[in-house]
Amino acid sequence: MTGIATRSQSDVAAHVAATIDGIFATIDGWGAHLETRLKTGAAPTAASLDPLVERFAVAAVSGETLLTGAGFVAAPGALTDAEWHLAWWLGAGGVQRSVRRLTTIDDPTHEQFRDYTALEWWRVPAATGTRHLTGPYVDYLCTDDYTVTITTPVVVDGVMIGVVGADALVDRLERTLLPALRTGETPATLVNASGRVVTSTDARREPGSILRADGLADALRSASPTPVRLAGGASVLACGDTSLALVFGH
Repeated sequence: MTGIATRSQSDVAAHVAATIDGIFATIDGWGAHLETRLKTGAAPTAASLDPLVERFAVAAVSGETLLTGAGFVAAPGALTDAEWHLAWWLGAGGVQRSVRRLTTIDDPTHEQFRDYTALEWWRVPAATGTRHLTGPYVDYLCTDDYTVTITTPVVVDGVMIGVVGADALVDRLERTLLPALRTGETPATLVNASGRVVTSTDARREPGSILRADGLADALRSASPTPVRLAGGASVLACGDTSLALVFGH
């Protein structure tokens, strides 16, 4: 008789944390690079920033990678030659492995202009000064698919001039994370800080849906490194400091 070796809940959570922490570290490195370059140069411009961003963004989304989008989004008025500005590249993956720059409308008087400062991936880092994981949500701007976006502020001389970040398609995350989630002894569901499902071994819990359970909201706020037992018997375990958590059981 053959079977799949089981892993402890803490081991599964550590695997998720290591995967997401790798993305965090990459994005933090981009932010630090831009901050260093901007501190030593003249007033920032889109013309000077775009080549810097393109260099790391194109590399990040080329080939088979978890990331499908990457780049920099400027704070309104932070660049001397563009009031609003996105420098964002998208990778198609697959055999073609093509990369293209996202086409955006930066004229606020245009009827299709979208104020990105109202979106969560901008709004939370701007308010907290720290990186943030948004989603999963359907990204109608870039992918038209369930996406997780991670953004971190770029700060120069105490002023946030924008955010640097990346998009990861949920189906790519599932291919990476589900094998580990399936090695647990009970069904496992990965959720964000709001209880929104990222992926699950339970087919009834679809990405983007809200997982509802008595005590879950409090358990997610505690971000405990040890399992928190819910009234219904499930347990909740934080995946490091990623803001994600695993819910084990039904």
